Amino acid sequence: MLLRRAVRGVKLLLVPVLICLFSELLPRTEAGKSFEDVRCKCICPPYRNISGHIYNNNVSQKDCDCLHVVEPMPVPGHDVEAYCLLCECKYEERSSTTIKVTIIIYLSVVGSLLLYMVFLLLVEPLIRKQQSYSQPLHNEEENEDVRPSLGAEGLTRSRSNTVLERVEGAQQRWKRQVQEQRKTVFDRHKMLS
Repeated sequence: MLLRRAVRGVKLLLVPVLICLFSELLPRTEAGKSFEDVRCKCICPPYRNISGHIYNNNVSQKDCDCLHVVEPMPVPGHDVEAYCLLCECKYEERSSTTIKVTIIIYLSVVGSLLLYMVFLLLVEPLIRKQQSYSQPLHNEEENEDVRPSLGAEGLTRSRSNTVLERVEGAQQRWKRQVQEQRKTVFDRHKMLS
């Protein structure tokens, strides 16, 4: 059940990443790219009986004015100059490639973290199963006393589990300390020293 959810989550994450990658690999025309990356935006407020409107058009920076962007012109010929003086036109430029690369990097990082989480979810039951069959863990000091007396084969086997044993041992010690602190504070109503 847990594995199915994890696989479903990975599929949901990989689909947008693959779509972005394939769309980036497909050839594009130069006109299509310039349409996405540059535009002139004119914001025209209400004028007489005409409501305000926002106009966008793909023109060069030198042609970014009301006369080249506002189509069709909503006012008659003699009011065009007065109408255009009210409009505020701005030339906008962006890099869609930079935006796509940033999104791909972000999705890759999130995807790798998700895969790491799935890996940890799959490995944890194996660790717990192995722990239930093994002896109770000893303190780290006792493990260091035993290691020098082991032979070469025992030392190799001991080294392979030492990191896991240390983490588990530290976790167990931390849990015991928390339990003792709870007893001291809540049961005995004493301050910690």
